[in-house]
Amino acid sequence: MYVALEGIDGVGKSTQIELLKRNFKEAIFCFEPGNTALGEKLREILLESRLQICKNAELLLFLADRAQHFEEVIKPNSHELIITDRSLISNLAYAKDFDMNFVLELNSFVLKGFLPHKCVFLEANEKLILQRFQGRNLDKIEQRGIGYFLELQNRFKEVLELLKTRFHLEFLIINADNEKEKIYNKIKEFIND
Repeated sequence: MYVALEGIDGVGKSTQIELLKRNFKEAIFCFEPGNTALGEKLREILLESRLQICKNAELLLFLADRAQHFEEVIKPNSHELIITDRSLISNLAYAKDFDMNFVLELNSFVLKGFLPHKCVFLEANEKLILQRFQGRNLDKIEQRGIGYFLELQNRFKEVLELLKTRFHLEFLIINADNEKEKIYNKIKEFIND
């Protein structure tokens, strides 16, 4: 089973992944972008470099990372429990200036049709987003501002509904403002269900 943890930056995905590692010791844990040698370089270009990257190039660089990640991490472990911090769901949400069906086709091409079976979406309100970003060294995407991230959350929900309708994706939306142990227990129950 392939499970994705999703949400905008700062909602606690990484924290939940660390908690899940305690309970799912046999699972393959991974993240996007940057989980391969190529991915590390692409992540640096996408999030940390001073290069100005046009929207088309940004989309294709994220897809290049996903293609390599699929070949090196997902495909060899496709019969295991895979828990990932981000997936094509993020790509469909963050590529909000593109037609969703077009981005889905590109992702289907690089993933050879292997999509997450379940998704946990951590949702944050404006106050929590501002709180999590305060005092943090923001990457290039995080610097786009609160309005951008609130818009992204709506796009995420559209993506989840599309994938549920087309591919029977099961998803769970959790308030990221809950206590981390409470969130963890909901996620654990959802994965085990």
